[in-house]
Order: sequence, then structure tokens, then C-alpha cells
Amino acid sequence: MTTTTTAPQAARQVVPPEELYAEELAFLAAHDSGLRPPGWRLTPRAVVTFVMGSEQPLSLPHGVTAPEGVPRRLAVRRKFVGDRALVERCVVTLAGERGLLLVGEPGTAKSMLSELLAAAVCGTSALTVQGTAGTTEDQLKYGWNYALLLAQGPTPQALVPSPVLTAMTAGAVARVEEVTRCLPEVQDALVSLLSERRIAVPELAGTADAQLHAAPGFTLIATANLRDKGVSEMSAALKRRFNFETVGPIGDLDAETELVRSQSRAALERAGAAYQVDDAVLEALITAFRDLRQGRSVEGWEVEKPSTVMSTAEAVSVATALGLAAAYFPGDRDVLGLLPGHLTGVVRKDDPADAARLLGYWDGAVRRRAEQGSATWRMLWELRHTLEG
Repeated sequence: MTTTTTAPQAARQVVPPEELYAEELAFLAAHDSGLRPPGWRLTPRAVVTFVMGSEQPLSLPHGVTAPEGVPRRLAVRRKFVGDRALVERCVVTLAGERGLLLVGEPGTAKSMLSELLAAAVCGTSALTVQGTAGTTEDQLKYGWNYALLLAQGPTPQALVPSPVLTAMTAGAVARVEEVTRCLPEVQDALVSLLSERRIAVPELAGTADAQLHAAPGFTLIATANLRDKGVSEMSAALKRRFNFETVGPIGDLDAETELVRSQSRAALERAGAAYQVDDAVLEALITAFRDLRQGRSVEGWEVEKPSTVMSTAEAVSVATALGLAAAYFPGDRDVLGLLPGHLTGVVRKDDPADAARLLGYWDGAVRRRAEQGSATWRMLWELRHTLEG
């Protein structure tokens, strides 16, 4: 007699939202029994609650049985820091089975929002195509299993559906990341798909599978960066198939600080390290990012903006790096002393000349705050020489 053992599942750096928040999704499905659009797992109101969180813990209505392993009372965590009205417009667009295009500068959580929406609507965020200059029309429509194609000719069994085609036939949400990085002729494959809601398969002409139709509930979420280089302009025909929603930077300082703290802390926990970035360092980091992003300090002083995007995502990366340095090199150097070097690395990504703009920020806002008596900014001002290396 032989015994087989199942190998433990390997840990993953990133867990899809439909798995990470499975308990919340099951709870919300039971909590709100209102009207659902065709194919949706949650009501539109519950989708918004899933993305934006609940201010107070929610309780299942009397007479509703809690799903297995799900509590009857649960506080839904906020996952997207932004305008609730924006999320509501996105949900209404998807409920109308119209394409949704999320645009904005890099690092504004467009991809995260599209993942959350897809997970809440159809239960999976995995039906995704990553747009690049090398993306082909096959990746948006279908390809072929060439071994079966040679053996049997063009048959439905030999057809390999794209994530978009899979979403169409299942009535789910497809995602196309960085759609404007695709070549124009590849983008145009989406025009007929979004207007006619079907894909023609000429190789199967004369059979029932020559036209593959979208099931109720199918829709598509695309993302595009406003400041990306090498993008392809979308045609007017394709633009008309989408509702555009702009995802902007986080407006509230406290909200952005809390987001950077929570995400960098989570990254440190995954690494098995203690979080040792104190509030003063984190506040200085976020303040510097916001000053350089907006071209004006919180005090109203003019700041020359660098060409690179000082996004919240970059701030999370810097905060994580500072935490890792404190964990792996304890006592070697004060964490605040590492901040100028990391800021230089971010600012110089697009244009080395931006280093001079960062130096100008030090000679302006940083110096003035130091003169006003702030111990944190005085220490940063004393580190000015590290920017000249």
C-alpha cells in the first residue's frame, strides 16, 4: 500500500482580491439581497461597500443564514482611498454592460480598483490581458492549439480563448491593463467586440461556433496612464465604446499617510520583519512627495515639480525600503538619514536633470522648515550634502 501526500501550496507574494477578501465577499452576498444585474454576484450597492468599506460593522438580516465560516457581523475594510462618487459611477457603468476606462497618472491605484471591481462583480480578477507594444490581436480574441489544429483541422476543441473571450462566454468582467500601450490595430480589435458583443471565428464558418456571443453580464475594464511614454492614441471609435473615469492622486494628507503606512507595514510583515518607520519619518516622506507632486508646499511655497510622477505607489516603495533597511541593518544608520537617497532615486527615474529640482526643493521648503524649528526637517537639511554626490 502506498501513501500519497499533497505538497503544501507555495506562499504567494500577491494574493488575488477574490481570495484575500473571500470572507467579505461571501458576507456581502448574503447581506444584501437587493436587485443584481445579470451575472453579478453582488448588488451594485454591495460592490461599492466592498471597495470603499463600511463605516460601521454590518450584520446579516434576521432569517438569513451565514455562509459556512462567515460571521454574522463583519466590518468591511476600505480598500480604495478615493472618491466614493467615482466608484459609484464605475459600478453604474459596469451594471449597464458598458466598457469602463480608468485613466490617470501612474501609481494612482487604477489597476487595484479594476481588480477589486472585477472580483466583486464576477468573483475573479484573473481574466486579464497586459497591454504592451508586443500584444497581439490573438491575445484579445483567440488563438489555436497547433497540435490539435494540424491533427483535426479548425475545431472548437482546438480553439484557445483569450481572457477576454473567456469573460465574454462566461458573462464575466475582462480586464485590459495599459490599453494605450497596444498598437492601434490591436486596440481596434476591441471596437467590434464592445459594440457587437460577439467575436467571429472565420475558421469555423458554417458551424454553430462561427460566432461566439457575449453572455449577459460581460463587460470590460481597461486602464491607461496619462503620462506614459510610447503610448498609442486610441481611435475615436474605440473611445466612444468606453466611459472614461479619471483616478487622481489622493487628496487628503492623513489618508495618504495611513495608506502608505498600512501597505508598507504589510510588505514588512510578508518579509517577516518588524515595522520600524516612525511617524515623523513617514510624515516627512509623504509631505515631500506631495510637495513635489503638486508643485507647492503645504505652506504655499512654490516648488519646482520634477518630470517624474511622485505617486503614492512610489511612496509605498520608499517606506518599505526604509523599513527593510531598519530591519536588516539595525543600528547602522538612522532611518531618516536614508530618506534623501531614496528620494533622489525616485526623482531621477525619468530625467537626471530632476536631481537639480530636488536640490532646489531642499534649498527652499526643507531649509525654511528647518529654520522654523522642526527637528525632523533640520536633520534633513543637514543631510543636503548627500544630494550632491
